[in-house]
Amino acid sequence: MKLKYVAGVVLVAMTLTGCSTVKGWFAGKDAAAKKALEPAELVKFEPGVRVDRIWSTGVGKGEGRIGVRQAPLVHDGRVYAAAVEGGVHALDLQTGKEIWKYVPAKEKKQPKLRLSGGPGAGDGLIVIGTLDGQVIALDAANGSEKWKAKVPGEVITAPAVAQGLVFVRSNDGRTTALDAATGEQRWFNSQELPTLTVRGNAPVVTGPGVLFIGNDDGTLSALAMQDGRPLWEQMVGTPEGRTELERMADVDGAPVLEGNTLYVTSFKNETMAIEGPTGRPLWSRDHGGAGGVAISSGNVVVTDGKGTVYGLDKNSGSAMWSQQALARRSVTGAAIQGDYAVVGDYKGYVHWLRLSDGELAARAKSGGDALLAQPVVADGILLVQNVDGKLTAFRLAQ
Repeated sequence: MKLKYVAGVVLVAMTLTGCSTVKGWFAGKDAAAKKALEPAELVKFEPGVRVDRIWSTGVGKGEGRIGVRQAPLVHDGRVYAAAVEGGVHALDLQTGKEIWKYVPAKEKKQPKLRLSGGPGAGDGLIVIGTLDGQVIALDAANGSEKWKAKVPGEVITAPAVAQGLVFVRSNDGRTTALDAATGEQRWFNSQELPTLTVRGNAPVVTGPGVLFIGNDDGTLSALAMQDGRPLWEQMVGTPEGRTELERMADVDGAPVLEGNTLYVTSFKNETMAIEGPTGRPLWSRDHGGAGGVAISSGNVVVTDGKGTVYGLDKNSGSAMWSQQALARRSVTGAAIQGDYAVVGDYKGYVHWLRLSDGELAARAKSGGDALLAQPVVADGILLVQNVDGKLTAFRLAQ
């Protein structure tokens, strides 16, 4: 009844004051509000550097809307990439030429394996995880299958390999250590999950005898590599707020270990530098997001949920610059290529920003589909993988 009454009042007002006037009021407000929520239009600028696309290839049906942020891996001069239904591909970094391809065999009465976590590499292995908790280890030389193992939850981030063990993070908050030779479980560590979390997991990062794990409750944990013992835990994103949504503080981007210092950011827009051996905070700033960090000689580059890219001073965390031209374009975490920070967006555009001041320096298209994963840089080549499974390589012109 109340809705009908309000509608009647509006109709009377329109009759008394004139339809065109009232329509103009609401149209203007609606248009302005809608415009404020739309992705920022790309502005034209004079490029400061030329970017060359050196190759592009498809690696199979990509993740689509699964939201796992699949990214390639570069190891020993090869690119390893996987798609949900495209298998695992080993490619030459310089040319994109395929070296080998692995497609999991479909077992009778079993659904097709959907490759979602990784690949990861080490000890002569390429390791991939699936949406049903399978872990598959391949021979890095030729792609032949070495072993399979099972963990309890989805594997939606890259496994890590070190010191004869494979470390797998699953979506139920568990980290499992598997024997790299056989796939046999050696230990596991479980982290309690909040009621509501962001879709995604931070990859396991290895240090000297230590694993660093970004957790969905906003903490970063250090575990002993050989037995999973907790060594320390540090809060990065404080889960404050009235509702479960407001309290989301996931650490979903890969922490970066440089020397003894860890750099990590959280969904709560907090970025922190942490002393690796002790877990002691060195500095903390309220800029950042779930996409991960990129490190240059003097900068820590982070992006937030609004699409702003920040350059923070590496030693103090102070904001040196911010770039808001990509607002609401769902930008990825950043990578560093030469003197530039690089991010992708929801339309498949790749953007290069000057590290000195954050100004836009170049732009290229990788395809028409969204880029979710943080770009990868190796040997001066930048790689991006979109949600349709297209992998593209770019090089800065000399």
